[in-house]
Amino acid sequence: MQDMTTPSLRRRLSSMLYESMLLFGVLFISGWLFSTLLQQRHALYLRHALEAWLFLVLAAYFIWFWRHGGQTLAMKTWRFKLVGPDGRPIGIWRAVFRFLLAWLWVLPGLALAAALRGQHWMLVLIPAGNVLLWALTAYLDPQRQFLHDRIVGTRLINAAPPAKAKAAEPKNA
Repeated sequence: MQDMTTPSLRRRLSSMLYESMLLFGVLFISGWLFSTLLQQRHALYLRHALEAWLFLVLAAYFIWFWRHGGQTLAMKTWRFKLVGPDGRPIGIWRAVFRFLLAWLWVLPGLALAAALRGQHWMLVLIPAGNVLLWALTAYLDPQRQFLHDRIVGTRLINAAPPAKAKAAEPKNA
């Protein structure tokens, strides 16, 4: 029987920060491959195609890891995983829906900043406020799950530490 308790908000947010550092490398290499293979010599040339490509790379990254073991690299490090409401691995459509809903962490704040014609620090503060409000939605849930997890029907749970291989004991002859 696995532990179905929810990791602390601090651990989940720390994992997200670590995940963003890992994704910097993934997106950097993906962008470099796109630019090299399509001979992109100017930042505005094929800009929307590059954005779509990077969105698909992010989707593939998260959906793959959530479907195969329920853990991204950062989630493995912080020892928690994503499961369905019954504790079993999630299906493809649930993973896709969760990925799309997770964009609510930042998109409303970015849209509000654009609508208000925010400049300078407002372009940081408004989306940061959105992230803070979204994180606080965990306190509205009795099991401390984020709002997008509640909507999709997924759960973040503590994962058992990796089993350590016992060293073979030498036999005395």
